[in-house]
Amino acid sequence: MEDETIIKTIGNIPLRNGELSVLLGRYKSPSMKIAFMEKEGQIRRLKRGVYVADGDEKIPVSKELCSNHIYGPSYLSLQWALSYYGLIPEHVFSLTAVTTKRSRDFQNDLGFFTYRQVPDDYFPIGIRPVQADGVTFLMASPEKALCDMILADLYIPSRSVTGLYRYLEEDLRFDMDELSHFDKSVLEQCAQRGHKKSILQNLIKIYEHYDNI
Repeated sequence: MEDETIIKTIGNIPLRNGELSVLLGRYKSPSMKIAFMEKEGQIRRLKRGVYVADGDEKIPVSKELCSNHIYGPSYLSLQWALSYYGLIPEHVFSLTAVTTKRSRDFQNDLGFFTYRQVPDDYFPIGIRPVQADGVTFLMASPEKALCDMILADLYIPSRSVTGLYRYLEEDLRFDMDELSHFDKSVLEQCAQRGHKKSILQNLIKIYEHYDNI
């Protein structure tokens, strides 16, 4: 299998070292071939033992899919997802995600990837597959992304409804009108399983106010 064929076979799907070695099985030393391909810019190292083809206009590298593969299980959430949905005005450059593993940060040629830990039973709530650029990656729903943000942020001004409202409107600059489109059941599940139960219950109260307008 020629190098060009190998690259086309890889496409824009991240592969671990063992999977890539299988594709390079005809070489006497697949590990040396992997090192050569990385040096030549044919593949990118996402982290130790995880690679993706360099990509081109037809098969662009998906940072979102790479985020799912760099550290998992994980899904995109927090500031990145809130920005993606247009719920906060800032454009977020680092890819922020949630995982059941301990919190970690990674940096590579594609950018900066942040992962924040949540409880195992809280993790699967409100995850959705998103299709873009010919791939499918996992991301939080708008409701889950906001709950994740509240759980991850060490600075919540107070446990009162008024304090949370101020945090959302002034600190996050969250689009409060969008709360009326939220799925209450996702908020309720997060409040049941998240560790900031009283604050997430206050979020439901704020949601109910906007839902009744």
